[in-house]
Amino acid sequence: MVGLKNKYAIVGIGTTEISRDSGRTTRALGVEAVRAAIQDAGLGPDDVDGMLSYHGNDSTTSPVIAGDLGVRLNFYMDCSGGGSSTEALVGIAMGVIEAGMCKTVAIFRAMNGFTEARIGGTGRQAPRFAGGSVTQGIHGMGSAGQMFAPTFMRHMSAYGTTSEQVAHVKVAHSNHASNNPRAYYKERVTVEDVMASRWIVKPLHLLDCCVETDNGFAIIVTSAEHARDLKQRPAYIMGVAGRVNKHQPGGYHWGRGPISRVAGHYAGPIVFGQAGVTPEDIDVTCSYDAFTFTTMLQLEAYGFCKEGEGGDYVSSGIINLGGERPNNPHGGHLCEGYTHGISHVVENVRQLRGLADDYCPNWAEGEHTYDYSEGGCRQVKDVELTMNLGWASPPTGSALIMHS
Repeated sequence: MVGLKNKYAIVGIGTTEISRDSGRTTRALGVEAVRAAIQDAGLGPDDVDGMLSYHGNDSTTSPVIAGDLGVRLNFYMDCSGGGSSTEALVGIAMGVIEAGMCKTVAIFRAMNGFTEARIGGTGRQAPRFAGGSVTQGIHGMGSAGQMFAPTFMRHMSAYGTTSEQVAHVKVAHSNHASNNPRAYYKERVTVEDVMASRWIVKPLHLLDCCVETDNGFAIIVTSAEHARDLKQRPAYIMGVAGRVNKHQPGGYHWGRGPISRVAGHYAGPIVFGQAGVTPEDIDVTCSYDAFTFTTMLQLEAYGFCKEGEGGDYVSSGIINLGGERPNNPHGGHLCEGYTHGISHVVENVRQLRGLADDYCPNWAEGEHTYDYSEGGCRQVKDVELTMNLGWASPPTGSALIMHS
């Protein structure tokens, strides 16, 4: 990857409305998002010849989306996966372009995550235990919260981390979402609000959990050489790690300790080594926040604080807008909407462009007040380096570092 550093860039981003009643198929959502990303890059259908997507048997395939857009593909792949997929697919896009298999790749995720396939096991496409999920399902672990809880609880036991500390993640993300016109939940909450919300599975309260939504998001990846001639300021890719795993004896992520250690511990040296930077160099993080605890654990695993100090880190103010290293300025999955991670990459592209859409009157011209009070700005000042921390589960993670 050292040889590919800064050779590729994200040049287009596209989104649909974030809702809980899209009234449309994933096909329609995917077409809208990919079309918007192509147009954002200043490209046409003939300029895109690769397409990648990910799904959980809940979406529409790339050839169908491409066909509706008039795109002829030289390469496509639709893979199974969730929150660690976007960063991994960025790496694959770079690889297939480098190999000469195609020139410009669209990556999308389209999902009716509230009205159809809900991750927690309800909805019109409720999942069944099959394959690898049987190993945890037999223990009553039918939802992500149930499956991840042992990792969260072990961190609390080993390091004295408290629910009150981790609730600050939700507080920060809700503050950020209050300045995001697209966010589904815009109301600011307090630590007390989080702690007073009903239990889901210990140690998770309702407000520790992400919002389920219907939406489509897309990005365009191409070579840096091509990117220079396009419409938008490129977000150059410095390093990427895709679906890095920790040991899972017997398929159980708690089968080898430390149980509180997540995949970022192994992905960090890969992505930072490629990029040639350290955590201290990063200006903005977008950390996968299916739950408050996933953000805390990843920030710790990637070295933004010492082992065991994640609770102190997220409750210190560092992750807030106006803090030393804001996390999820869009409000993330906890507040903006749930997209299986691709919206976090879109957000970092916006931050690098200086074009975070907020309530600043002239944000579209790159003019921001940097007033982070409610109903104000969410653009981080002087962003140069961003990092995405993707999470599928405690033992699987991906990462992406970009610069403007």
